[in-house]
Amino acid sequence: MPRLRLSATVCALSLLLPLPALAQSVSVEAQNGVVMQVNAVADGLEHPWGVDTLPNGELIVTEREGTMRIVFDGQLSQPVSGLPEIAVNGQGGLLDVAVDPDFSITRRIFFSYSEAGGNGLGTAVSTGLLTDWETSNPALTDVETIFTMNRKSRGGRHFGSRIAFAPDGTLFITTGDRGDAPRSQDFSDHAGAVIRINKDGTVPADNPFVGQAGVAPELYSKGHRNIQGADIDPATGLLWTVEHGARGGDEINQPEPGLNYGWPVISYGRHYSGLRIGEGTEKAGLEQPKYYWDPSIAPSGLAVYDGAMFPEWQGDLLIGALRSQLMTRLERGPDGTVVAEEQMFDGQFGRIRDIEIADDGSIFIAIDANPGQILHITRAEPS
Repeated sequence: MPRLRLSATVCALSLLLPLPALAQSVSVEAQNGVVMQVNAVADGLEHPWGVDTLPNGELIVTEREGTMRIVFDGQLSQPVSGLPEIAVNGQGGLLDVAVDPDFSITRRIFFSYSEAGGNGLGTAVSTGLLTDWETSNPALTDVETIFTMNRKSRGGRHFGSRIAFAPDGTLFITTGDRGDAPRSQDFSDHAGAVIRINKDGTVPADNPFVGQAGVAPELYSKGHRNIQGADIDPATGLLWTVEHGARGGDEINQPEPGLNYGWPVISYGRHYSGLRIGEGTEKAGLEQPKYYWDPSIAPSGLAVYDGAMFPEWQGDLLIGALRSQLMTRLERGPDGTVVAEEQMFDGQFGRIRDIEIADDGSIFIAIDANPGQILHITRAEPS
């Protein structure tokens, strides 16, 4: 099983300058002569969590504290109006945002957040129509909740929660175990899972557990700890995810329908106390990760690179890291397996929460801080 570390961290050519943020411009050299130019396109955000692109070059950004904004030409809009009530608690709040692939027709976006109800909190996903996004006062209308975790619980940990559109038009939603590891092995529970639903919230007829007594029909895969990165491989249409381990054991997976990815029965990490987790690293009937880290990097957003700006990276996985404050590139071989790792921006910009690939192949990353930033990565000519 591949593991950390297969290549050295690249060196930064210069340090990120202090405010004014929009004047920042940093050159960073990666492997194989690739030089990146990093510019701040938005500053002053409160813990930005999710970022996605809109048709005319605008960005839509969530702030964990419960606000959504539009970014255009370095300007932040007023908060998008019309959001449902967001329960901000610990790691919970307003989380991911995903623009409908048919946005030019539908004007629809989807977003995840922590929702209060019952005896506590749980992950929820709503959808709505975005209006006036090219003005300073954007709004959401016709907002509807299409998924809500079926068991709410106390505490502010492990909500997931990323959204990805499958090629067949269905929606993948990731959840965490809510800090209660055995829930990941309870198939009646939405926790610790990849969820698959239709865009209207209904359950696809071909979901793997449809019709099975005592099993939540929305489940696609189980045995996950806390998935905070997810993307579709445009070459294959398959889902890739990245999830937090405990003390070590962060995992890259390619979830398949009906399979169990083992948490907390197997893991390549240990409890924070140092004690062994579960039954070891392998067990019959439980899936192995495609890649893992030990020690942990605390991974968050994931993107499968698809673009013309960095052709050397085509098909590679880009993953943000919180604890390690870096972006890592997992190089994939012809058969799709991870063959090398390159770590970039080590400690240079802060906690990288999300990664988004623009249509031109440039890259946007969200820096989780207060104040936080959105940085734009483009290609520069070697000096």
